[in-house]
Amino acid sequence: MLRSLHIENYVLIDSLDASFPEGLVIITGQTGAGKSILLGALGLLLGAKADASVISAGADSCIVEGEFEVSDQDVRGFLEEAGVEWENGSLTVRRVVYSTGRSRSFINDCPVQVGVLSEISARLVDIHSQHQSLLLTNRRFQLSLLDFYAGVDSKGLAAQWQRIRETEAELESVSGQLRRLEADREYNQAQWDQLSAAKLEPDELESLELEQKQLANAQEIKASLGEVCACFASEGEGMSSDICASLKEAARLLEKTSRFIPSLSELASRVESSRIELEDIKAEVESSDSSVVVSGERLSEVEERLALIYRLFQKHGCRTISELLEVQAGFENALFDSDSLERRKDALEKELSSLRKTFDDMCGKAHSSREAAAAGFASSIQDSIRYLELDRAVFSVSVSPCAPGPSGTDSVSYLFSSTGENPVDVSKCASGGEISRIMLCLKAMMARYCAMPTMVFDEIDTGVSGSTADKMGEMICGIGKDRQVFVITHLPQVAAKGSAHYLVEKAENPDGHVSSSVRALDPDARVMEIARLLSGSTITPAAIANAKALLSA
Repeated sequence: MLRSLHIENYVLIDSLDASFPEGLVIITGQTGAGKSILLGALGLLLGAKADASVISAGADSCIVEGEFEVSDQDVRGFLEEAGVEWENGSLTVRRVVYSTGRSRSFINDCPVQVGVLSEISARLVDIHSQHQSLLLTNRRFQLSLLDFYAGVDSKGLAAQWQRIRETEAELESVSGQLRRLEADREYNQAQWDQLSAAKLEPDELESLELEQKQLANAQEIKASLGEVCACFASEGEGMSSDICASLKEAARLLEKTSRFIPSLSELASRVESSRIELEDIKAEVESSDSSVVVSGERLSEVEERLALIYRLFQKHGCRTISELLEVQAGFENALFDSDSLERRKDALEKELSSLRKTFDDMCGKAHSSREAAAAGFASSIQDSIRYLELDRAVFSVSVSPCAPGPSGTDSVSYLFSSTGENPVDVSKCASGGEISRIMLCLKAMMARYCAMPTMVFDEIDTGVSGSTADKMGEMICGIGKDRQVFVITHLPQVAAKGSAHYLVEKAENPDGHVSSSVRALDPDARVMEIARLLSGSTITPAAIANAKALLSA
């Protein structure tokens, strides 16, 4: 139930603080006083769309805050899922709207998305506005009421249908990917085959390019190295003398002479070091010379291999063999993905078949429950309608098959006739007053079969008067015995019901600013308000006496 409501800077409401009791709460006020504004503030608190137009002139923001007393464990579970602390059944909901049009929402001081407010409102408050009677012509609304009565798990049906739709969507996505992969399979296979046959190695390009240079210039290389080797020998008196041998002899002579000139010993060491270094250089040059291969056949092989790699570079837009290997892996993955997707497709098809079977079973049970409950539901509503002085009214419910959807495979039509003859679709025959009475009977039925702690009726008595209005008041009062019910009304017969009465007033301040306020009426003030509803702006003694009679009835 709604314990209290705090409003700041909302349209014409500058500041409002009101506490509300259990049971039936009556709200009245002159036309234009702000009753609809009060209802709009409550709707904003429960997740309605917000914009800057709701902020009072001159204010930067508006605030609507409500404190609810909640015992429903479903609400507790939902709050825990949303990460909101459960405070022993107390729920404080706050909505702040800024001049930019943006808003922020809080539950128990925890920031939440506005969608969470909408979800929680479905568990806290049922608001019947003046225009909600149009729901009477909505097939889904009609079906939901029958489901309440029949005990059909409509949420389970909707959840199962959603799972089917999600699985169908994933299956279509996987099938689409498979179709695209199949169309590209031959291409992917050919590209992978070509790259795989190339047997690429990450570092081979550099070694191939180096080998190609050596093979292409082998003759020149051998000639140059041969000349280098010749430099290590000199010609003298018809026989060759090796430089290294000469240096060795020089080092020996220097070492010998160092007995007389000690400094020559160091020179001998340096000559010997030079000889050793030259010996190493000579050996490496000779080794390099012997390793140079002069092979036209090997040159052709290397150049062909390089040409293949360069063609693959150009074809696949790569600059390194590593990039080519990545391309090869991509084609391999595409071929592998096809197998993986085939397995996923098979699994989804099996899952979808199982989901549909379960859904069909649920639809069958729902249909049986609806068929079995339709007559009793219609009879109960018909009795309530006749109680509201449509003595010959006939109300029936038709359950017919329809295409599968979130509500199953049933469509429901409410048929009505105020004269008892030829009942037709309620949207085609009921007057405004008749629709008001039918909606009240449906809401009363709904109240018996759902755990909604608070219900709000905004002028549901439109189009009725006299004794019918009195009986509507009694019916609303009956709903208020088990839950909190707010009734916004212009009818004195309805306003006299219940124990709590609030008056919405609009006043002009000394500065010319107009604002609305809400105040609880004491017994004397309540008599005068009901007398006003009876007689208009001029309250007569007869109206006062009549008001007292209504309140004491």
